[in-house]
Amino acid sequence: MNFNYQIVLFKNKKKKKIINKFKTNKKAKVFFENLIKKSNEVIFPTSYENGQKVFFEIAIIEKTTGSLLPLFLKDEIGRQIKATLDDDNFTITKIETYNLEEEFIEYETKNKITTPELIIKYLNSDGLKLISKLNNKIVIQQEEKVKLFTLKNVDDADRFIDVLSQYFIKNKKMDCLLVKDHSTSQRKYLYEFLSDKGYPKNYLQRLSTTHPSKR
Repeated sequence: MNFNYQIVLFKNKKKKKIINKFKTNKKAKVFFENLIKKSNEVIFPTSYENGQKVFFEIAIIEKTTGSLLPLFLKDEIGRQIKATLDDDNFTITKIETYNLEEEFIEYETKNKITTPELIIKYLNSDGLKLISKLNNKIVIQQEEKVKLFTLKNVDDADRFIDVLSQYFIKNKKMDCLLVKDHSTSQRKYLYEFLSDKGYPKNYLQRLSTTHPSKR
């Protein structure tokens, strides 16, 4: 079958995979716009993989013809750069930033969880919730209940608190108290409090779960 259009995912400007193929421009555009809509609904986008900063884009690419005009994009300092592919048979006709919902680890279950899942499961109950950052960990306290979540690094944990704060303001959610930075005495208390709850102190003191790789 002859597919003239492809929806392609890029990671750090390099082609990662073909998401879908289409025969017509109309179907490709509808699919593309639906992906962008879902991307815009992402609460906490993925920012690191294998210890390295990443960003994603999706593009519509079309079989090259003489009538296609090249697409120009602005780089980080405002210069106009021609969008190109390694394959001369296709041309990028549209490209947008693409957000993927980050997954992190729920300590007790060792399962991956996303921010929307965390909000539904742990932040929608009645009563005040205290959400704290400790290194690359997020601690949720409600009365005597404690939940610990492990993110990739300290930067992700900082970003998570900022994202939640913006989400709560937007949704007028007033039953969660966010603590991003602790004094030395508060940090010491939190280590002791969590250690008493059975969390290993050496685990709590770690700053990241991943290390840079050459991939």
